[in-house]
Amino acid sequence: MNKPESKQSSPSDQEGTNNIIIGQKITSTKHQIAKELRRNMTSEEKILWQYLRSNRLNGLHFRRQQIIDGFIADFYCHAAGLVIEVDGEIHEQQIEYDLERDRILSARGLCVLRVKNEDVRNNLDGVLGWIAEACEKTSP
Repeated sequence: MNKPESKQSSPSDQEGTNNIIIGQKITSTKHQIAKELRRNMTSEEKILWQYLRSNRLNGLHFRRQQIIDGFIADFYCHAAGLVIEVDGEIHEQQIEYDLERDRILSARGLCVLRVKNEDVRNNLDGVLGWIAEACEKTSP
């Protein structure tokens, strides 16, 4: 589970790097977790990534396993302010956590789009349409 880290940084966290989210500091531990998640994506994340990577969806740039406010988002489009979460069975047991996470990300002005694993497997065209539509709605 990608639990948020405390906003206060300790001296050991000062080596954090700036990321695409302006003013955000990332601890080396959180950075390592994100790298590991990129190396070990779920099969549904891999399927979706093939259609999002290299600006393949309407020329929009997506990042995978993007750290935002201590959370690690499955996919993120900075230009559209869109977070995409691919939800598997584990999310049925963490509904409250996901709601709080979505609230925090939404308070930052981001739109959170949740898609189910089975939708990626069985309705990929629909999922890509939902993503494209969400990007159009949130783009400046």
